[in-house]
Amino acid sequence: MFGGLTKDLGIDLGTANTLVYVKGRGIIVREPSVVALRTDTKTIEAVGDAAKKMIGRTPGNIRAIRPMKDGVIADFETTATMIRYFLRQAQKQRWLFQRHPNVMVCVPSGITAVEKRAVEDATKQAGAREAYTIEEPFAAAIGADLPVWEPTGSMVVDIGGGTTEVAVISLGGIVTSRSIRIAGDEMDDAIIQYIKRTYNLMIGERTSETLKMEIGSALPMEKPETIEIRGRDLVSGLPKTMSVTSDEITESLQDTVNAIVEAVKVTLEKCPPELSADIMDRGIVLTGGGGLLRNLDRLLARETGMPVLVAENPLDCVAIGTGRALENIHLFKNKSGSGSRYKR
Repeated sequence: MFGGLTKDLGIDLGTANTLVYVKGRGIIVREPSVVALRTDTKTIEAVGDAAKKMIGRTPGNIRAIRPMKDGVIADFETTATMIRYFLRQAQKQRWLFQRHPNVMVCVPSGITAVEKRAVEDATKQAGAREAYTIEEPFAAAIGADLPVWEPTGSMVVDIGGGTTEVAVISLGGIVTSRSIRIAGDEMDDAIIQYIKRTYNLMIGERTSETLKMEIGSALPMEKPETIEIRGRDLVSGLPKTMSVTSDEITESLQDTVNAIVEAVKVTLEKCPPELSADIMDRGIVLTGGGGLLRNLDRLLARETGMPVLVAENPLDCVAIGTGRALENIHLFKNKSGSGSRYKR
């Protein structure tokens, strides 16, 4: 490997986590999309893993924030700083970049032109030579090894932290899609509100995420599980420990899960008949961290009457697909990144 070569980068800039894919090497950075800001001096205290550990535990002059909300930029300057940090993390791996790299960033399919431009501008400000975008469900389908280039229908449901992307793909383009700003973060918030309403106990984001991952389920489990949680009693104001069952978490997630099921149904209703037949044969593929919610595949299969599979590596599908799309980066120069002009 020669020092003068520039390695192009693919970034899965997620609401919850950011992954960086280096062309020819795979995913080399995987950290939370969190930045800790010092409010008095407006300086960055920490980014990524170090910042996530500070959530809910910072003094008054430090604030741990997520600069991405619902898959789009909520804080431009902080997002640019965060991207710059992740690019530097990638550069630490030997001396890959003597020049600024081309960077491809995935964006939600329902993003506006203004929001897309903000992503491109923030990426350039962070040090990219050129910034390109690719729509998340298209990247997820590539990463899940679906035959996106062929004249056959593939359906992907990508459930991230901020958005759920549902898309039907054929011949290298998105035929029909739906993007809703309901996903993993909404699930966490639903658990927090349920515990607060039911037990007068306030828990934090980290605890609710643990509950979702440990005992969360889209359908009641055959053998209900129990987990102990700690929080602040809203009546006494004192710390309190209590037990929560998996059935309670299933109940708390019901509205969020139903919204995702509805988005899948609406997309299927808009799908051309020939492609619907293909999807019936091949099945719906779940990607993203939300796709790991227990029994979500069973619930979707029951509600749609179609086979539903969880991708082999759901957390990495979008990043892998974004990285693979770098091979055809020239096709993204003057377009939105939906893949509609892709040629094999």
